[in-house]
Amino acid sequence: MASGALPHRASARPRAAARVRPGLAARAETLALVAVALVLMGVSGGVLWVLGVNYDGITGSAAHKVHPATYLVVLLFGWTLLRAGNPVSALVVAAQRRPASLFLAFCGVALLVFIGARGGTGLAGSIDTYVLTALVAILLAGRDASTMRRLETAFHAVMLANAVLGLVEFGSGHRFFPFRFDGSAFETDTRSAALQGHPLANATMTACYVLSLLVGGGRLSPALRAGMVALQLVALITFGGRSATVVTLVFGSGYAFAALNRVLRHGRIPMLGAAVAVFLLTLVPIAIGGLAVAGFFDALLERFVSDGGSANARVEMLAIFEAIPFRELLFGPDLSLVDTLRRMYGLEWGIENPVVRSLLYNGILMTLLLAAGIALFLAEVSRNCRRGVWLPILAFVVLINTFESIGGKTTLLAKFALMLIVLFPRISSDARPAGAGRGRR
Repeated sequence: MASGALPHRASARPRAAARVRPGLAARAETLALVAVALVLMGVSGGVLWVLGVNYDGITGSAAHKVHPATYLVVLLFGWTLLRAGNPVSALVVAAQRRPASLFLAFCGVALLVFIGARGGTGLAGSIDTYVLTALVAILLAGRDASTMRRLETAFHAVMLANAVLGLVEFGSGHRFFPFRFDGSAFETDTRSAALQGHPLANATMTACYVLSLLVGGGRLSPALRAGMVALQLVALITFGGRSATVVTLVFGSGYAFAALNRVLRHGRIPMLGAAVAVFLLTLVPIAIGGLAVAGFFDALLERFVSDGGSANARVEMLAIFEAIPFRELLFGPDLSLVDTLRRMYGLEWGIENPVVRSLLYNGILMTLLLAAGIALFLAEVSRNCRRGVWLPILAFVVLINTFESIGGKTTLLAKFALMLIVLFPRISSDARPAGAGRGRR
């Protein structure tokens, strides 16, 4: 009997190891995804400059022009393909699950080839802006509830740290990680930068985050949700985004009034909750008055009064089209001509609209391809999320058209996609890590 038991135990070990290894691999992938979220959300070009990496400039190593999150995502994506056993089959599954994401990745690669063929600059922009975004969505497809909870916690933590750092920068007058171009910071720009880099990109993410919380995104308790919304709204002022502030107040107020109307008409309100709400509402004017007296809104009001030529730049950028023949505009104008016209019209610091910038540098056909890829991608993400994503998506579409945003190199689109996926997950009963076998139902 004893001699028969030994083979049984020996044979059990490989089976036990086989059961353990997929679990360890899944946990490793979860930790890797959390690392990706932290690096993507918390490491800006300003942070990289402090670490000795010239990410936002044109000088230095070409490898430094690609965001670290992109390297992590590509490695993790390659690992999931290898772990699946059959990389081709895994790609087919990815195409079936996220066809629009795969198409967006194709658009990014097409833009990369297009820029390279024309001898243009900004090759890394096609990778960070489009390929990174697509791979993030593909990697998060089918993840289980536990993984999504960890990713959501990481996301909330970074946004909390970002808001607090923005307030510290405002109070101290010192920006720790400002947006730099080849090491040169814009000294006249006193807006807080915090962890998101460019103040307008920061304001866009903060505005969309606030609206996501208002419509029920995430798993925060009501008290934590209210506190986070209040903190983010205050931080939004320090980032100086006029459009983001207006969009948040208009969209948020409209949604809040509509939700309150539904509750009053069809629901029951606890007396204690109503009393607390009325008490807090009486404190709002006092708090706003105190902040105004302390000069908290001075920087924002100054931005509304004097925008540093931003509005004039939006008018001048349209005048460039008059000097470019339609045939050149269709396939992509001469890059040296575009740069010359920008200098003539005083637009050296940027073209404050992603569509206009793409038309001038990439032409009509490539711009249409990129626009289709982004539209299909956002539609796909919204279909795979639970209800409520329409408001932050609407705000995002409005806000990215108020500055260069996705017209250049940025991780903003990948951050926004990550936010929607982790705050509005639609967890299915057979959710499982990418590349793993089918889990239990």
